Amino acid sequence: MSIDRRSNHLDASEVTPLLGQPDNYDVETASSHKDEDEHLPILSSASSVSGGLEFTPTLERRASNAAEHDLKADDYAARFNDVTPTQFWIIFSGILVGYMIGFFDSTLMASSHPVITSYFNAANSASWLSTAFLLTSTAFMPLFGRVSDAFGRKPVYLFSIAMFFFTTAGCGLARNIGDFIAARALCGLGAGGVFSIGQIISSDLVRLEYRGIYQSYINLCLGAGGSIGLAFGGYLCDHIGWRGAFFIQLPFIFIYFIAAAWTVPVGLGRKTVGAEHMKISQLIRSIDILGSFILITSVTLLILGLNLGGNVLPWGHPLILVSLSLSFVLAVIFVRYEPHVQRPVMPIELLTTNPRASIIFGSFFAAVSINTVVFNAPLYFQAVKLTSPTTSGLRLVASSIAITCSSVATGFLINSTRRLQPFVLIGVCSMVVGGFAAASMGIDTSHPIAMMCISFSSLGQGFAFPSLMVSILATSKQEDQAVATTTLGLWRSLGSVMGVAVSSWIFQNALIYHLNKNVTGVERDHIIALVRKSVHSISQLDPVHRLEGIHPLIRRCSANDIPLGGILGNHCLDMHVSNPFAAFEKKGIEDLLGYMYISPAF
Repeated sequence: MSIDRRSNHLDASEVTPLLGQPDNYDVETASSHKDEDEHLPILSSASSVSGGLEFTPTLERRASNAAEHDLKADDYAARFNDVTPTQFWIIFSGILVGYMIGFFDSTLMASSHPVITSYFNAANSASWLSTAFLLTSTAFMPLFGRVSDAFGRKPVYLFSIAMFFFTTAGCGLARNIGDFIAARALCGLGAGGVFSIGQIISSDLVRLEYRGIYQSYINLCLGAGGSIGLAFGGYLCDHIGWRGAFFIQLPFIFIYFIAAAWTVPVGLGRKTVGAEHMKISQLIRSIDILGSFILITSVTLLILGLNLGGNVLPWGHPLILVSLSLSFVLAVIFVRYEPHVQRPVMPIELLTTNPRASIIFGSFFAAVSINTVVFNAPLYFQAVKLTSPTTSGLRLVASSIAITCSSVATGFLINSTRRLQPFVLIGVCSMVVGGFAAASMGIDTSHPIAMMCISFSSLGQGFAFPSLMVSILATSKQEDQAVATTTLGLWRSLGSVMGVAVSSWIFQNALIYHLNKNVTGVERDHIIALVRKSVHSISQLDPVHRLEGIHPLIRRCSANDIPLGGILGNHCLDMHVSNPFAAFEKKGIEDLLGYMYISPAF
């Protein structure tokens, strides 16, 4: 269509091609109206209309509206890679359901493990319920990325969902604590695959500049699933039993499996890395099996030592010392071995080259920070405020709401501003403020104020984590995004373990110091032993011992460890994450920079 901007002249002979000519279109008929159409410029002239209003002929207006509608539809469809918007939402809805179920299951254990261990008369094995799950879900995470590159996303994804289904059923059918722990370990394997492959599929299907929006939807489901597990886990155990709490998940996981089998594209993943024409033997050889074994063993020993040390066994126990020592030795071997592998399970340059190294280690320290708060918050409510475990869990719902709201908002803000650094810095600063706010809580702090103080750290997590995830994707090639995603997830999980281990170590040492300093009287040794054995025994103490021994302990412990993680995270992030797209500039990829606004301060 040709329009003279000076006179708003419309050539009728050029309007119809924009609309498309029907089969029975008569060219002569159209030409016969040429004389009549010549009067249109008079009507369309702005000067000929009172008030200078522009008159657009009906034919042109319809054509303009149709073109604008098609342009908007094309813009929306351009967000996705190799799928239509309808196909994407069907696939993505299944991924969201998987995240919600997975986080419901993980937070369900927080409120149900006392009931389960009491049923089996194995309260001393409570820590293994979470440790077994964490071991497998974390250690195998990098392997999922490389295996899905070789065999495609779909078979690995379906395997993970099936594993999650059968092991959840196994948890409900467990006959003893050993069966239950084994089922939880295998359940962690399935859940780790569900989380990591779900994230990878989302990254495959959505163009980078729009991933912030869809990451916010994932975070929304994570928060919703976690909140439901925290709020209703105890309720389910009370009304349908702890076995029923696992069985009730099975229909949803089964529907989730059917939806994934029906919707996820078959060749997804293999096409990305050019493996669609490789034979099975070639695919197996392309996997870094030895490197995966070394990494999994090293991470397993590290998590084992950190979880059991100071909790189940003293730090000087031979098992703890051997686990941590072997983990370090294997880590050194892994670092020396991986550079010589063609397709390493964890490329060492991810950990040595900025900005990706700073993004990964920044996520690690941020996870350390947030988990010191999360780990100590229930202890504060139960030991200082003397609430029940169920009530203390409900006090954490505000934190779940905070992280959900901030993470959802961050996704949309990233998409609208095309910037990442401000949200990372806001998140880190919020974590530091949250650490000091939590450390300032006392025995007279009201419950609403305490909930608000703890929520600051969760608010910061919601800003920082989505921004860091998009950053690691923005600084990685398409064929490396799967392993980059799982590597970030691995270090984030290790940060979670380290946060719990460090805060537990500080707590145990501070506990001994403060109890010996503040508890007096003839029953001093008995009271100290009682408090170290059980948090619930604190409510049985007289007010003097409770005030002098426990309250100063919680305050001192929080003041020492909670801000530390946030400060370290802030220092790490401030070094090199300021321009997460610098790698693209070096590679000369200009199309991404056309979408992502990079200011000089970035």
